Amino acid sequence: MNTKKLIIGNWKMNPKTLALAKAQFSAIKKEAGKYKMVSVGISAPYIFLPELSKMASASLFVSAQNISSEKEGAHTGEVSSDMLSSMKIRNTIIGHSERRALGETNDFINKKIKSALRTKMNPVLCVGELERDSGMWYLGFVKTQIEECLAGIPKASLKNIVIAYEPVWAISSTENHREATPADFQEMKIYIQKVLSDMYGTPVHVPVLYGGSVDEKNAKGFLVEGGADGLLVGRSSLTPKKFVSIISIAHAINQNS
Repeated sequence: MNTKKLIIGNWKMNPKTLALAKAQFSAIKKEAGKYKMVSVGISAPYIFLPELSKMASASLFVSAQNISSEKEGAHTGEVSSDMLSSMKIRNTIIGHSERRALGETNDFINKKIKSALRTKMNPVLCVGELERDSGMWYLGFVKTQIEECLAGIPKASLKNIVIAYEPVWAISSTENHREATPADFQEMKIYIQKVLSDMYGTPVHVPVLYGGSVDEKNAKGFLVEGGADGLLVGRSSLTPKKFVSIISIAHAINQNS
């Protein structure tokens, strides 16, 4: 039996209005239902989640982009996993490179993951190196991220966790960025699974997505040659036509495998 590819669109701080958010979500939902071999989600800004969650369906779920590490209290501007769970939001991105750039540490991200799991939310943990050269230091960098972000997380909870590998040097908003290749991802996916197996003392499987300037042109390469379990899509998820094209590619791959 084929395992569904997971395609998540990260809208970041977009679009500008609720009307636009609902229109884009509706356009994606209308088409996503045609592709049964793919699990599709939209990670939207907090302010849109209440309305979009009402529009969610079996073919398109809604995800948060971040959560607080705290349950409640004097934390102005924060949103807890309990609040999101009360709206039936079951998924959240944690540790995105843009959050790490603001100062989030692996220890802080670890607390967020534990908070998410406490309320039965499913975290998408983002990891990835800032740059890559001819040395192999970047493997150790990602290893440390995984070990520290998942410290104290029991093996039984891994079934609720997804890892998204997003090399910062490949993200379009990064200065002097360059494109990652399916081979870059394949190497890292194998390494991530090894790190997890070493951590837990037994082979484990956690879905690993690729994220880093994904579009309809390179999606197939990362899914087929790279062996990605899915994709974390940024800018292209804001254009329904492009995002649906990526969904259709993932569906075709699973259907033909």
